[in-house]
Amino acid sequence: MCWSATADLVAGAAITSVGAACLIRTHRAADLPLAALPLLLGTHQLIEAKVWHTGGGTGAATMAWAVIALPLLAVWVPAGVWCATARPARRRVAAFVAVGALTAAFLAHGLATRPVRAEIRGHTMAYVIGLPRAELLVAGYLIATVGALLLSGDRHLTALGVLAGAGAVVCWLLWRLEFVSTWCALAAVCSVVLYGWARGRPAPRRALPAITHRP
Repeated sequence: MCWSATADLVAGAAITSVGAACLIRTHRAADLPLAALPLLLGTHQLIEAKVWHTGGGTGAATMAWAVIALPLLAVWVPAGVWCATARPARRRVAAFVAVGALTAAFLAHGLATRPVRAEIRGHTMAYVIGLPRAELLVAGYLIATVGALLLSGDRHLTALGVLAGAGAVVCWLLWRLEFVSTWCALAAVCSVVLYGWARGRPAPRRALPAITHRP
């Protein structure tokens, strides 16, 4: 998270615990990708704590943070929503999966061909990559992640989409250079909403055993 390594450690540990609880509450295999999102985001915060301790720069922790924050989340979130939503909603969510996959491809190419450097700027962490047409990539990223949540048809996921979308606006206005770091931190905190989602998901119906009649 921004602000300090300690904040990252505390938030990362707490959110990781929420992610583990989400997985325990999950009964359907199709819900697992989305239920695991807090676990992924909590781990992401712990990785950034390592970036703080190393003073930023270009290292394995910086690259791992960027891979999760950029291409992985761009496709993970909409794909997870698609898996978890009912069939009538999957058609509209599929468009966000496509946007996320395309955005992730460009982001992955950028990370593979350009150095990633973390810079500590006061109490925030900025990641410098130098991606071409960064504004379009950010737009595609937010459309894929926030849009899929908003149109999921599930009230918990819609609430998460509203929180993540509002947080994106705030982070962009207040910390434009550190947008990715601050928004990912906020998204991690907001992901605790998924615990309520996982807890309220119905267990799959078990087929009744066949009863044979013997004369």
